[in-house]
Amino acid sequence: MIVRISGEDQYRLADDLHDQLDRLAGTAHDAVDAGDEDAFVRSLTELLDFVRSNGTLVPDEEIETSDVILPPSDTTLAEAGVEFTGEGLIPD
Repeated sequence: MIVRISGEDQYRLADDLHDQLDRLAGTAHDAVDAGDEDAFVRSLTELLDFVRSNGTLVPDEEIETSDVILPPSDTTLAEAGVEFTGEGLIPD
């Protein structure tokens, strides 16, 4: 699967990591629902670090459609409240 971190890069992530990615995104979503800024910042950082450390950077010259688009690392809790709606960050 191809994961884009907004404002950064795209990463190729093994499909078998989808569930772990979904759990991490769920933790961030729960923090948004709870209005817990500290938990949100921690969970978003963990989510983005997971993608960066487990994914392979997609070269700029490759054109790939992103399966998942994650918010940038400087996303605020208020911004996330708008972005983390519907089915969440990771589509089923």
